[in-house]
Amino acid sequence: MLEAGLRGTATVAVTAANTARAMGSGTLEVFATPALAALAERTCWQSVAPELEPGSGTVGAKLSLEHTAPTPVGMHVTCESELIAVEGRKLTFTVTMRDEKGPVGQGVHERVIINDARFLAKAEAKRG
Repeated sequence: MLEAGLRGTATVAVTAANTARAMGSGTLEVFATPALAALAERTCWQSVAPELEPGSGTVGAKLSLEHTAPTPVGMHVTCESELIAVEGRKLTFTVTMRDEKGPVGQGVHERVIINDARFLAKAEAKRG
């Protein structure tokens, strides 16, 4: 059962592939904001996945993110998440991100619990 207080952690190495230049979000060889957002989402979904019913998953619905410091290639960024609210199918998390030298970001992320098969059927129905 999902309850507030559930925590998660994930770390990613900063490589040429996840820089602002490579991801198209800027011109510099530093960890990209879209990569920071992806790390936040991954940390949150992985933290709750073991608690879900078989055939269920979560999808991102909202993300408010501050990217407050650059991280160069060769360092690591770690995200810590905490589930702070469970309202029906809606899950709300806080996230904090840091590299080896200190804080690099924070935010709030909402995810929604879905039935995987129904969700995919809904997406496929858009094809016509």
